[in-house]
Amino acid sequence: MRLFLLTTLTMTAFAANSVLNRLAVDAGGIDPSSFAMIRVVAGAVALGAILTVRGGGLPIAKKGRLLGAASLSAYMIGFSLAYVTLDAGLGALILFGTVQVVMFGWSALRGAAPSVRQLIGAAVAFGGLVLALWPTDGGAGTNAVGAALMVVAGLGWAIYTLAGKGAKDPLAETGANFVVATPMLLVLLLGSGLHAAPLGIGLAVLSGAVTSGLGYALWYYVLPDVGPQRAPVVQLSVPIIAIAAGALFLGEAITLTIVLATVLVLGGIALAVTSPAVPAGRKAG
Repeated sequence: MRLFLLTTLTMTAFAANSVLNRLAVDAGGIDPSSFAMIRVVAGAVALGAILTVRGGGLPIAKKGRLLGAASLSAYMIGFSLAYVTLDAGLGALILFGTVQVVMFGWSALRGAAPSVRQLIGAAVAFGGLVLALWPTDGGAGTNAVGAALMVVAGLGWAIYTLAGKGAKDPLAETGANFVVATPMLLVLLLGSGLHAAPLGIGLAVLSGAVTSGLGYALWYYVLPDVGPQRAPVVQLSVPIIAIAAGALFLGEAITLTIVLATVLVLGGIALAVTSPAVPAGRKAG
């Protein structure tokens, strides 16, 4: 029960980032660039404080740090800018679908022979993602720029995840990436049109320090008990929570397009990630 509650809290925190970003940009009096910058600074401070209490330094100069920080920056920028036009739930679905499709494709390119079940699951998930992006009422196609930006965010997060695979201390790695990403975002996003009211600043700090920083810390705490096989399945709940929260707190409509796209994307991913691994040297099919 304890593991279930902690995992549910973690997935809710991840989904809350979409709601907080959308709420802040839409009604909080803050532009998306300022939100992204404040979020990453707050996340860096929170993770730094956690690591200080826990003990151990930040591996700032470690090989590959620039790739991790750059991909995190791409995620942060695409995520914040996309929510100028996208609903919270739809944005989370596009983000999650893009990440999983890219990671599956990369695994296949690296020689991991996919099973027929995995191929079917990936095709179904990709079809759902296309449906979510299709230019129909309620689909992201009506906001093509926002959809494209969220795909960029998904690509950034997928690269970030792949670059961090095998990390001995993922929490420290994440903290270091947040620190290095801060000046990158400042250089890329500083410009005219920046504004931030107190409510927007507060929501950005909440997103960075709590639902991102503390959320990641909690995820790495429960991950050993969740296990690598169940982790992708558990994360299927994030878009569902975001869609429900968007409807409840932001009044976002749950259209037939979104429902169908969600069923296809999450169902396809579930089919793929729960497929038994193909033994080495054996071809799929």
